[in-house]
Amino acid sequence: MTVLEIPGVANIRDVGGMLAGSSRVRPGALLRSGQLAQLTPAGRSALRERVARVVDLRDDAEVDREPSALTDVPITRVPLFLGSVGSFFAQNMDLAAMYRHLVDESATRLVDAVRVIAAGQPTLVHCTVGKDRTGVTVALALSAVGADRDAVVADYALTASQLPTQRNIAVVQYLRAHMPDATNAIELATESPAHVMAGLLDDIDDRFGSAAAYLRASGLTSTELDALRAALLE
Repeated sequence: MTVLEIPGVANIRDVGGMLAGSSRVRPGALLRSGQLAQLTPAGRSALRERVARVVDLRDDAEVDREPSALTDVPITRVPLFLGSVGSFFAQNMDLAAMYRHLVDESATRLVDAVRVIAAGQPTLVHCTVGKDRTGVTVALALSAVGADRDAVVADYALTASQLPTQRNIAVVQYLRAHMPDATNAIELATESPAHVMAGLLDDIDDRFGSAAAYLRASGLTSTELDALRAALLE
């Protein structure tokens, strides 16, 4: 994957270049990032040159609070969390449980997001910080076309190092002050351990056979899966 420098957006990269069997993921086909509310004019121009579609995985409250500044590229809204983001903190879920919940409860919405990628236009997938919802969606899409498992996990794990330092400091201070009993809160907000994504993908393999089979069971058609391969692979 290639970390990009786009003014006003954090944690943005192109996942192209990963091995996928005898092929590779096509550079420029799939980008991932955090929210786009702080894009500068230069950042907007740079993204317009790179992407033709955006998938925004945030809920209505998040979008209202931080609306996208990339207004002239088509945006498909696919809110993934059924309920508020804060509910995961209140329940003191860890990342593994949150991702399992996402895969089990938002399967059809994950398929909706993957369908946009399969349409074949250069696509940017994002949520608020580009870690959890984006991480799961991108990992599923890449795994479904046979991208190398270690590379998919490494892409997910890279996120923690890409989150803005001042943002993390502020989040940790808030959580310690307001949710002292939520022992998993800092992990939920700031971490992306490789073993969590590896465990999620292994669990999907155990229960469904593969990421592709999971997406098929959740509504993706064989034709759409073929289109996803054509969109993502060289």
